[in-house]
Amino acid sequence: MRPFLKHNRQRLMVIFLLLGPLVAFLTTGHKGRQPYWIDKSLLTAAVPIQKGLEWAGAGIFRTVEEHWALKQAREEKNQCALELDEMKSKQYLFEEIQQENQRLRGLLAYTRTMPGTEIVGRVIGINPSPHFLSFRMDRGEKDGVRVDMPVVAPAGIVGRVVRTIVHASDAMLVSDPRSHVAAIVQRSRVRATVVGTGGGKLLSVSNVLRADDVVDGDVLVTSGTDGIFPSGLMVGTIQNVQRGTGMFLNAEVELAADIKRLEEVLLLPEAAVAYGLGKEVFK
Repeated sequence: MRPFLKHNRQRLMVIFLLLGPLVAFLTTGHKGRQPYWIDKSLLTAAVPIQKGLEWAGAGIFRTVEEHWALKQAREEKNQCALELDEMKSKQYLFEEIQQENQRLRGLLAYTRTMPGTEIVGRVIGINPSPHFLSFRMDRGEKDGVRVDMPVVAPAGIVGRVVRTIVHASDAMLVSDPRSHVAAIVQRSRVRATVVGTGGGKLLSVSNVLRADDVVDGDVLVTSGTDGIFPSGLMVGTIQNVQRGTGMFLNAEVELAADIKRLEEVLLLPEAAVAYGLGKEVFK
């Protein structure tokens, strides 16, 4: 018995303080007597304990309420984040579709000037070799693609087909060192040959005499005399014209088409090449 009292002394004291006034009231309260000093003492001692219990209960209630509110707010935040990510994905997809439609409209504007059946191809691969600058398209022999068909973009010439299989084909870029394109200065009608340099957008100009009327900023278009490209297609702009002491001048050409960002291209029908029907639509 003593160990029990020793270990539970504080608990028994709290119970006594709480139950004492209640027992006293039940036993004598109906008689209407004035409380004794012991009653007053017990009531006075029970007040802070009751307040403490009330404060603890209110604190527990607030903690539980705040916990659920925080949990709900966290769930709403996660849901909002998911919805925001979904909206961003839809926005990116919409912008990508808009850009693709704009590119295809540029190709469509060109196909209206072409006789025969034009072929729209999508770039599906790039050859990383520096010795052969080419790319692969998702159109092949079954689609009517033939070797040496010219490949263009809305901004200008891109290259020519060098290999075909049933459902795909490869095109050599005009920037390849083996590429030679017959061109003409749009302003002065001086003929030139645009040669690939193996680099990016800058190609070189050859077969232009030092005395020919060529200046920086002149526009070069295809002349149609190489048997590949029809006449009048945009090639690029002449830059860095240098007249030395030799017979020919040196100059560079900045391609109009950005060959590093090709996504859709157009393969011209054979009738366009045969009759030189570029019509300078890429001015």
